[in-house]
Amino acid sequence: MPILLIWPLSGGANPASSSALLIPEVKADKRICFAMYTVHRGVLKLTAQLYPIPSGIDRDVYLDVRRGGSWKQVGCEKASPDGWAATFRVENWDASGDVPYRVRHGRVAEYLGIVRKDPAAKETIVVAAFSGNAPPLGDGPEIPKSDILANIKKLKPDLLFFAGGQVCAHENHLAHWLRFGREFGEVLRECPAVCLPDADDVGQDRLWGAGGKRSEKESGEDGGYYRPMAYVREVERAQLGHLPDPHDGAPLPCGLGVYHTALTLGRVSFAILDGRKFKSAPVGVMPQAGTRPGCVMTNAYDPAALDVPGAELLGERQLSFLRGWVADWGDCDMKAVLSQAAFCGIAQLYGARDQRVYADLDSNGWPKSARDRALEGIRPAFAVQIAGGGHLGCVVHQGIESWNDACFTFGVPPMVNGEPRWWAPEAPAKNRPPGVPEYGGEFLDGFGNRMTVLAVANPPEEPGPGGAATTRAAGFGVIRFHKPTREVTFECWPRNVDIGSRDARQYPGWPIKIRQEENNQRKPTGHLGTLTIKGAEDPLVEVVDDASGEVLYALRIKGTTYNLGVFRDGPHTVNVVAGKKRKSFPGVLPTRSGGPAQLEADFLPPPPPEPEKPEPKKRGRPKG
Repeated sequence: MPILLIWPLSGGANPASSSALLIPEVKADKRICFAMYTVHRGVLKLTAQLYPIPSGIDRDVYLDVRRGGSWKQVGCEKASPDGWAATFRVENWDASGDVPYRVRHGRVAEYLGIVRKDPAAKETIVVAAFSGNAPPLGDGPEIPKSDILANIKKLKPDLLFFAGGQVCAHENHLAHWLRFGREFGEVLRECPAVCLPDADDVGQDRLWGAGGKRSEKESGEDGGYYRPMAYVREVERAQLGHLPDPHDGAPLPCGLGVYHTALTLGRVSFAILDGRKFKSAPVGVMPQAGTRPGCVMTNAYDPAALDVPGAELLGERQLSFLRGWVADWGDCDMKAVLSQAAFCGIAQLYGARDQRVYADLDSNGWPKSARDRALEGIRPAFAVQIAGGGHLGCVVHQGIESWNDACFTFGVPPMVNGEPRWWAPEAPAKNRPPGVPEYGGEFLDGFGNRMTVLAVANPPEEPGPGGAATTRAAGFGVIRFHKPTREVTFECWPRNVDIGSRDARQYPGWPIKIRQEENNQRKPTGHLGTLTIKGAEDPLVEVVDDASGEVLYALRIKGTTYNLGVFRDGPHTVNVVAGKKRKSFPGVLPTRSGGPAQLEADFLPPPPPEPEKPEPKKRGRPKG
């Protein structure tokens, strides 16, 4: 019979609460629930999630792979005694072909899957993105995900991205995490996945991590983590253990780890960011101006006063990581950023149409100056941002110094929309793009951030057939990276549709296709001329400010020419990399106009030497 798990570190769960969930008692051969994996630069990381192991039974978990027709053991790890997860790390992984794997526990438990080959040869890399896997509303029935699973199988994505809210339970992560595995394990066993925990996952209403301090309130408004650090570590072990090794793995003073890192898959590089752990708290910044902590619910405020000096979003460690990631193009053609939340505040009506929120400090549009620094860190890589949508699917073109000078952000809708939100501006936009609805165009959010709204999946006035939670603008996102053209397509699909049907329709405003270079439209103040390349196609071009050493931008261009705009006076270095060959042009000074071509990177092989002509034979005098 099912057993009720009481998390030993939380002080006990209330069996009457919505987060109390029965863990089914499973037989020994079913003790492995599911697994998640990634492969990055020759390293396989895989986390196996088990059901609770009875006392007295060995916790050893084994990983085998099948190559050459036989199984070979490549790892043995002990399942954690609290969260029952075991993480494997296998080096020198050959990603040139599909490899079956097997997780084993005891004599009879076995879980099978496939580590897929790296799809580097594919022209289009497909990412399926999700957020907000909420539990049933109130005492309602379980909300099935069968439509989502069927669509994932038809999509055959190269990567699954879960942007937060995989577990919406504040006392009992493990039981709900096992439910997540039962829901999605069928597709996770054969597809790499990235999974980022948000506030609900770590057991609190909102999450301003404040560098890992202890919070005294479940609302989280005072900053930090409300649950014991041992609880949070188990959540991160389960959801993050399979990610590539952290760029900077030093733990925080509280003992909590960090996980910002990069994943290269199919020649697309994904920067994986934690938009919560270093984020400053609103306490001391503003008094509560409404019923929601961290929310401004009156228009009688000064947005500039909210931009507190020293307030953090990503923190210096992640900004340092981004500076290195921007310049790292050795095995990729395009780039993207994965995070829990968009770097702007787009939701305005919360839960009901009469609850207007002018500024939500839980959104990653705050703190404004820190938000700008985050976008400045992403922009040089010409990367898009894929994020959780904060209960609202949207596509926004971000701006820092001017409109549309930074990346596009796709905030994916929730799978279950337990609390609908709307984008409903009180004033019309400026410069509405052709074909975009009236809600679209150029806006300042509640913090003064520039954003051009291209599409929003607002909930309807009344829920449709199938229940409120799946028809109030619930759904999922699909992102297609077209490497031959350097284009990205955003798709936003509602629940309860068959994407393989001719009649299937996305939310109004989608699909949206953009060019890679539109993610960095910073206006140059000078030019280094036009770079031309000979003897190589699609090289990496990098421009460095000689005075600061800053990489102003780097991208793998399409073609053999590129106009080199810069943003400061003084000398610059232009680096051009084609395969293992490199050409550098140091000390290049900008002009105020584009001018004629000035730089030529010649990768043509030297002409073969002319064959030596034989010396003419010397004629001697005839004898006689």
